[in-house]
Amino acid sequence: MHNSQFTIHNEIKNELINHIIPFWNNLADYENGGFYGYMDYDLNLNKKADKGVILHSRILWFYSNCYLTLKDPACLELAKHCFDFLTKHCVDNEFGGVYWLMSYDGNPVNTMKHGYNHAFFIYALSSYYDASGDNSALELAMKMFGIVEEKFTDDVSYREACTREWEEHRNDELSENGIYADKTMNTVLHLIEAYTELYRVHNDKCVAERLEFMLNLTYDKIYDKPNKQLKVFFDKGMNVLGNVHSYGHDIEAAWLIGRAIDVAEKALPAELCGNIREMNRALAERIDEVSFDGFAMNYECDNGVINKKRVWWAQAEALVGFLDAYRLYGEQRYLKRAEGLWEYIKTHVVDKRDGGEWYSELDEDNTPYEKPTVDEWKCPYHNGRMCLEAIHNAQFTMHN
Repeated sequence: MHNSQFTIHNEIKNELINHIIPFWNNLADYENGGFYGYMDYDLNLNKKADKGVILHSRILWFYSNCYLTLKDPACLELAKHCFDFLTKHCVDNEFGGVYWLMSYDGNPVNTMKHGYNHAFFIYALSSYYDASGDNSALELAMKMFGIVEEKFTDDVSYREACTREWEEHRNDELSENGIYADKTMNTVLHLIEAYTELYRVHNDKCVAERLEFMLNLTYDKIYDKPNKQLKVFFDKGMNVLGNVHSYGHDIEAAWLIGRAIDVAEKALPAELCGNIREMNRALAERIDEVSFDGFAMNYECDNGVINKKRVWWAQAEALVGFLDAYRLYGEQRYLKRAEGLWEYIKTHVVDKRDGGEWYSELDEDNTPYEKPTVDEWKCPYHNGRMCLEAIHNAQFTMHN
């Protein structure tokens, strides 16, 4: 293994074990269940803040995969603690599906049903089943798969938001840049992620068929082939809205969708697998060319204007994406990009204050914005997964 590669893998593993995991361990709510839902920029914890269902699904995924990788039984215990909150409080037993937001003591605050949220719930349940062997987690994941396919699909793609009773609901949560989108790349990407994990642990033919549908949708409708980037927002018919290039999502997609092909290749057409692999390589190359300012990745480009803020999740996903590109293509530039990103993250994004985790966003001069340390979206999923993927990548490199 390349010496500097060995160093960053060790440093990243240390970041996971000695910083990220202990931080989230301290947020477990043993009085009301689940995990505390909010910590502000100044590290003040609000124990009565609402609890996001996305946050909890991502925490369940995180601890399940920490257990699968590190074999630490404390991680499995915390995964079960989170699983219990999600299953006891967040599932709508009357109308089906999962809510969007709960009160601190587990009552529904926002009963909206969202495809993106269901994707993370399925993703987390699948990993928890793998970690725990609890068949009820797999049964619930398959039930939610059925609900997504019944309630969120139409002739062309996946709907975004519904009311509790499954009527249409405006997509406030995943619409940005002044655009209200009927369909988004983001929801399709994370449904691919969820179905990949569900197929990995269960090998269900129906899941593979829907994965194939979404991979074709991605290649045919979402992928902008001339510009080698993913379109972001769409109307009901999957016609593009706006002119946004999300750098973080493109490099995340390059490795996440690659994982789908690796896991389900035998169940997918060879031509589709080839097209997707070609797309993923083009996405990684393009992001390497256009999105960096020094060693940090800018956030996005909207109508030709580059947003230069440095967002925690985009830096983490870029590091994973470039380590994966180096593994696949063997080009040193990708390893150097990953090493540069880690240098940036550990120097500027990791919050070194006592009781801190990672800053949410920084400006182009590397000054943190006063954004929450924990909220509905700020979670251990992206940075935790970056660490876990670096560990897996090191194991692969050492064995090859």
